[in-house]
Amino acid sequence: MSNVTKVKETLNITDEVLDQLIEGINTEEDVFGREGLLRQLQKRILERMLNKEMDFHLTSERQCAEPRNYRNGKGHKTVRSESGEIPLDTPRDRNGTFEPVIIPKRSRSTGVLDNVIMALYSKGMTTRDIQSTVKELYGVEVSHTLVSEVTQAVMEDVQEWQSRPLDKIYPIVWLDAIAVKVHKDSRVISMNIHIALGVNMSGRKEILGMWIAETEGAKFWAQVLSEISNRGVKDVFVFCVDGLTGFPQAIKGIFPNADIQLCLVHMMRQSLSAVPNKDRKGVRADLKKIYHAPSEEAARKALDDFSEKWDNKYQSISRKWSLHWEDLITIFKYPHDIRKIIYTTNSIESLNMVIRKGIRNRRIMPSEESALKLVWLATAEASKKWTMPIRDWSAALNFFLILFEDRIQNVA
Repeated sequence: MSNVTKVKETLNITDEVLDQLIEGINTEEDVFGREGLLRQLQKRILERMLNKEMDFHLTSERQCAEPRNYRNGKGHKTVRSESGEIPLDTPRDRNGTFEPVIIPKRSRSTGVLDNVIMALYSKGMTTRDIQSTVKELYGVEVSHTLVSEVTQAVMEDVQEWQSRPLDKIYPIVWLDAIAVKVHKDSRVISMNIHIALGVNMSGRKEILGMWIAETEGAKFWAQVLSEISNRGVKDVFVFCVDGLTGFPQAIKGIFPNADIQLCLVHMMRQSLSAVPNKDRKGVRADLKKIYHAPSEEAARKALDDFSEKWDNKYQSISRKWSLHWEDLITIFKYPHDIRKIIYTTNSIESLNMVIRKGIRNRRIMPSEESALKLVWLATAEASKKWTMPIRDWSAALNFFLILFEDRIQNVA
């Protein structure tokens, strides 16, 4: 049983003690004010705990350290708490080896207020909203600088995460972009946060990275894929994309053996965007016949049938499908169990829904960094649920192991 548990079980604050504490208290300020009861109690408790930690530290160190260590006066620091700023007298030791746990060195917070700020920030709340909410909940004024300091710690996590080593093989990688408005150079511009989502050999989803850019093209995607390669990825079997400019060329430059599959769901949406409601059901049904066909030959026949039926009204649809045909029929290399995994970006679309929910309160991001922080927090929350392989993964993996046996052995 821990000491904390023992204290909780034996703690007994009597009515007499409470009466002594609240004697002379008449107003809200006497309880919650800068010199109120709660802040005084918190100050005394924190100082008492720091001194207890010092007693334990000195007792332990004297058993094995020379020269013997002793107390060496006090230092002073001000920490943030849910009750506001609290000035503390902190114990010091002669050898300078004391590392307190309750309030670590260089820390300016008891942790509670920081956690509240971070939780509110991860929900997409603006700095002004956070200040207002903290004031309402705790009666504490927090500055814009404080919120920035607390949330800045996220960028260290983002940078570490973005540079982490990756697996050697990802059978499937989806890539998509989500648009955001960002303040930059005294103007508001549209930028895209690009996200690479992979499925590893265990069938579990994993975000490989995210990148923010104002424009995109072959050069941009070459840099992204080079970064993925430099972090350890040697092979990808299938890239699933939505027709982003320059991406197919960049893929072949870095991963020449990879297949490319354009997202058929995106193609469907784009095709239906100019179709009036009265024809939409029929057009959708006939387009589905193309990618639900049992073979490439049958799919080509379905496209020809679609063209004959609808070109007099919507000629641009069949023309676009024909133009991208080579990157639309990749699915026919694979058995039925794998096709549905590949030809939709459902996995990354569901991730995008989580991201949009996290940033919906921020119509305009104050900076690129803020956009990345918010999106990273949203993706980190979503990825906690990715504990199981994706659906039908066993059948897909068996096929990959057979079809790409040589490539897997070369990378291993």
